[in-house]
Amino acid sequence: MLYPTSIMIRPIITRTWLACLVGALLILGEHSHSMGADPNEYILSNGMKVLLIEVPKAPVATVQVWYKVGSRNEVMGRAGLSHMLEHMMFKGTARYPKGSFSRIIRKNGGVDNAFTGQDFTAYFENVAADRVSLALELEADRMQGLLLDQSEFQTERDVVKEERRMRSEDDPQGALVEALFAQVFMSHPYHWPVIGWFADLDAMAIEDLQRHYDTFYSPNNATLIVVGDIKADSLLPVIKRLFEPIPRGPSPKQILPPEPEQRGERRFLLKREAQVPFVMMGFRIPNYSSDDSYALDLLESILSQGKSSRLYQNLVYEQKVALAVGAEYSLLQTDPGLFYFYGLVNPGAKVDAVEEALLREVTRLQNEPPSELELQRAKNQVEASRVFGQDSNFRHAMLMGQAETVGAGWRRINQFVERIRAVTAQDIQRVAKLYLTPDNRTTGILIPLPPKPLESSPSATHDGKP
Repeated sequence: MLYPTSIMIRPIITRTWLACLVGALLILGEHSHSMGADPNEYILSNGMKVLLIEVPKAPVATVQVWYKVGSRNEVMGRAGLSHMLEHMMFKGTARYPKGSFSRIIRKNGGVDNAFTGQDFTAYFENVAADRVSLALELEADRMQGLLLDQSEFQTERDVVKEERRMRSEDDPQGALVEALFAQVFMSHPYHWPVIGWFADLDAMAIEDLQRHYDTFYSPNNATLIVVGDIKADSLLPVIKRLFEPIPRGPSPKQILPPEPEQRGERRFLLKREAQVPFVMMGFRIPNYSSDDSYALDLLESILSQGKSSRLYQNLVYEQKVALAVGAEYSLLQTDPGLFYFYGLVNPGAKVDAVEEALLREVTRLQNEPPSELELQRAKNQVEASRVFGQDSNFRHAMLMGQAETVGAGWRRINQFVERIRAVTAQDIQRVAKLYLTPDNRTTGILIPLPPKPLESSPSATHDGKP
């Protein structure tokens, strides 16, 4: 899919990240504009790229700043550093102390948040069109003026650790996804989760955060995107006034060696407290730089999009061995990534039956191409998702930001539908044969454990006596 699948959203007190994103889409109103319209592109004197897209359908806009830094830019022993710094970016500057940023945005009727992925960290404000300059002023201020405080860091680290407990430690399916990436990528930084490990969070120091900020948070390592009811010619001078005084920073160049070729299936079991087993299969695949990525995107749709998909029809509807099925693929990644699919085992069904059914669908794609009707349905689904993405200021900016940050560039977004339409049924069969092979497969199985018995309280054992 075009949208990122491995993202950590900064939690906000009194609302979940999902509610925040829903609110963001509501405030934007889902206003449509012409699909494929080119943004106004500028490069400031300090190297910052600016993309401005005029959408005069309603008096709203989204402001997004994307930094080319994510968990991919971390080192062993400091996993989770990018996500931790994202949290600290809301702790204030000399001009806008702790809590000021979000309070000012809310006071002016907007919403703000941030998210971290494997390849990026991004910040956004969704505001009324006449408040865009305010959002830009706040973002420019923290691009160079962040204050890192030791006590705030210690407090926020506890928040992140609790976030990890909720998303991985207490979520057996999330834990299996995390383990799958760790097994597939043995040397590449995609090995570790965006949120990091407990040991790395404990070992993290404020000096690590400062070094990360100084290295990656500079205008020449960022893309500013504004989409909405704006005039590019009048907004550009405001952007130059606010951002051009920020000096260029280092030009971080991280050239990672390619992940060694996988030479045989990898299998692992994960035993956790859970209600039912969970089966996952992952295959290493190319990113946007390969023409095969478009066929893989359609292959994912054929397998898992909707109740007419092959996995749902076979495993859920006909055989009734799975409660839920799905597949995930994101072609917009800096480096080659992972295509994976999964099945949540139906109570009473066997794990082996789900695994065998998943493999049968792979073999079926390899032995015979999809029908023209099935292929056209998948193309319609992918294209519809693209159109809906263009129909929201927020989602349009997010797609542009991701494409720019991973190195694909926004022009590739406007070519996407054309490239999808050119994929043939034989292309689907070919990529299934090329990448979904036993030697390129990593299989993970979640084995449920019963809940641990509750410990007796001291008062019960001492008859209420001290």
